Amino acid sequence: MKIYIDGKLHDEADARISVFDHGLLYGDGVFEGIRFYNRRVFRLEEHIRRLYDSARSILLNIPKTPEEMTAAVLETCRANNMDDGYIRLVITRGVGGLGLSPYKCPTPSVIIIAAPLAIYPPEAYRDGLVVATCATRRPTHDTLSPQVKSLNYLNNVMAKVEAMQAGAEEGLMLNDRGLVAECTADNVFVVRNGAINTPTFAAGALDGITRRAVFDICASLGITISETDISRHDIFTADECFLTGTAAEVIAVTKLDQRVIGTGIPGPVTNRVIAAFKELTRSSGTPF
Repeated sequence: MKIYIDGKLHDEADARISVFDHGLLYGDGVFEGIRFYNRRVFRLEEHIRRLYDSARSILLNIPKTPEEMTAAVLETCRANNMDDGYIRLVITRGVGGLGLSPYKCPTPSVIIIAAPLAIYPPEAYRDGLVVATCATRRPTHDTLSPQVKSLNYLNNVMAKVEAMQAGAEEGLMLNDRGLVAECTADNVFVVRNGAINTPTFAAGALDGITRRAVFDICASLGITISETDISRHDIFTADECFLTGTAAEVIAVTKLDQRVIGTGIPGPVTNRVIAAFKELTRSSGTPF
């Protein structure tokens, strides 16, 4: 495996960063998770734009133009010679002294990894996920905007731990008002009477790239989709529920907190969205 670090490709065993990198010491940096299918990177332009938006929000100056970053991603994909996989694009604040000040870090670092990924087993896509509600809440907007994909993911990690300890495969995260925000790494959608609802950004949902793709798919299929406040009750009583994320793609949820959702198997609307998403990934993307 070849890892891109600051303009150079390294063998995996030789890919290293400094112990004084503020990304390691303080979780100071941003990232994007990106998919490629059939040697084409899915919605790369949108991912690059979101990366730079996150960096701007935390006053992190990326040492490449968006065009240069795009070229670096494609270069890394070519170097690893895979048809399908997952890209982790990381920007750290860079090397600096001990202490929180980002002004001690003159040069941010760019790290790009392209590797295989399967976060859920095949049977989860066939049968649906079991999800548990987490006590750990999503940070509020006055803490850090949910739209910033920062390297400080401890909030999500601890929620994932809670879910796994409860015997679930994914964790549902609520906001400070007790409304659904998202899962630990995925956006949430519920289906009722053939229409789809998903939480608003104000509720704490990330502006997910796969989430956007589902809106496009619904427009093409004539499925009504809306952003609204969603409670756990709305999921308990939904006809169907599914999650979206770059790593997870589109996957059904068939049980939440021991309540069976709908018929207990992936529903027809969810299956239509999954089929359309698979076709979209096969037919679009930036070639490398």
